Amino acid sequence: QELRSGCFWRGVLVELAATLIFVGVILGASAAPGPLAPALAGGLVAGGLVCTLGGPQANPALTLALLCTRKLSALRGAAGVLAQCTGATLASAAARAALPDDTGLVTRVSTVGTAGMALAWETFATFQLALAAFASAEHTAPQAGLALGSAVTAGALAAGPFSGGSMNPARSLGPALVTGVWDDHWVSWGHPGTP
Repeated sequence: QELRSGCFWRGVLVELAATLIFVGVILGASAAPGPLAPALAGGLVAGGLVCTLGGPQANPALTLALLCTRKLSALRGAAGVLAQCTGATLASAAARAALPDDTGLVTRVSTVGTAGMALAWETFATFQLALAAFASAEHTAPQAGLALGSAVTAGALAAGPFSGGSMNPARSLGPALVTGVWDDHWVSWGHPGTP
């Protein structure tokens, strides 16, 4: 019955479009040197998406958090994750075609620490993002957009030096699929997404 609902398919389409936009903006900003541009771009686009599209997750970690707390059906969650990964892959393919160098596309464990340290920072950053998403769910769009945008920027700046600061498994999966670079990719999927 849920598959026959127009609301279901609109939600899936919104997840695909939001993730495509979110990942595309971050990958475009990744062409700039340093972590500041992608962190700011991620925060701004996350806030903008909340205000314009009504709060899509655009992130499998947040979708899984909603599934674990029973705020989302299993079918809707699975369709959302598939749409998010598809949107991220499409954005990654477009970014790889448009950018002169694809080295900034893939999130990697840095030489500053170990994979375990990167996993710890990704977990922490994703936790604070999920906490902000749950806390702002009842607020109107401008406040929710500001909260989520700030959480994305803060998490990316905190975890960026260790793991790339993805906080979004789809954001890491898309570039890995397109480039074939899978170094320590498990770090992006190995953290819990629930607060």
